[in-house]
Amino acid sequence: MVHKMLEAGISGYGVCPYSPNATLFPPILRLLCRHGKNADLVHTTPDHGALFQHRKIPMVVTFHNYVLDKPMQSYGSFFQQIHWRTDLRWLTKMALKRADCVTAVSDYTASLVRDDLGFHGPIHTITNGVDTNLFFPGQKREGSQVRVLFSGNPSSRKGSQWLGSIIELLDHNIEVLCTGGLRGNDKLPQAERIRYLGHVPFSAMPQLYREVDMILLPTVREGMSLAVLEAMASGLPVVASKCSSIPQQIVDKEGGVLVEVGNVSGFVNGIRYLADDLGLAKRMGEFNRDRAERLFNQKRMVSDYLDLFEAVLDRRSDK
Repeated sequence: MVHKMLEAGISGYGVCPYSPNATLFPPILRLLCRHGKNADLVHTTPDHGALFQHRKIPMVVTFHNYVLDKPMQSYGSFFQQIHWRTDLRWLTKMALKRADCVTAVSDYTASLVRDDLGFHGPIHTITNGVDTNLFFPGQKREGSQVRVLFSGNPSSRKGSQWLGSIIELLDHNIEVLCTGGLRGNDKLPQAERIRYLGHVPFSAMPQLYREVDMILLPTVREGMSLAVLEAMASGLPVVASKCSSIPQQIVDKEGGVLVEVGNVSGFVNGIRYLADDLGLAKRMGEFNRDRAERLFNQKRMVSDYLDLFEAVLDRRSDK
């Protein structure tokens, strides 16, 4: 999504999509994105960035998240763990070695890259942005039913394994709406008052945010959560894990409630705290909207990347 925002905002920026299945044989990626040979600059992610590099063309590598360190191993499947420890780690190091410039979407992600990979070069933090004209607050809903939105892939890294326990402890006037993400909803618990929405297209997300009262993100790690930014721009309070980059986005007790990872009772209390005082929830949402407009707007993000790309090209032309 970030790269598509850049494509829309920067003249000449083009996204080269490819199927995840192609990563089963990484060398084929170089063939799939051959038009990169004619580019002035390549902007890519570290996973397979080294394969997109072409001689004499500068490359900018952006870390949108980081999962190669030991604490994240338990949140991946057996085959993911092998992949993270071996070829993906090697490819990531190769991308860092070949990059003309490295960026990360949060200070936390940048620190992980430095600490876990021993990278000593500069890492520029450019936080993600959100289109505040597309995501904006809706009218206050009527009725006593409180809707909580869980948005994201239903993976253990997103904390979907705790949703069943959370909803069981909540009052009966509270329901949790869950998007299925790209991976479907197979891992989501079967429980009353959890309503599955399946995969919701991006075009429908702004209206969905306007139909709920808060969002829930019991995540284990985020590079810089787009769901949180979209909720903030939509004027919603956030109940989320107090981990990784989340505190860089949400101010605890002012824009929502931050809870230690896996603390089910903490998430329950946070949701109740907002559900019992929707006036407070509205004020927190307004606080978040203001932060989104000032600190995390899409125009600022696009401008920061454009300035960086121009600086990289200028350095290359001076050599």
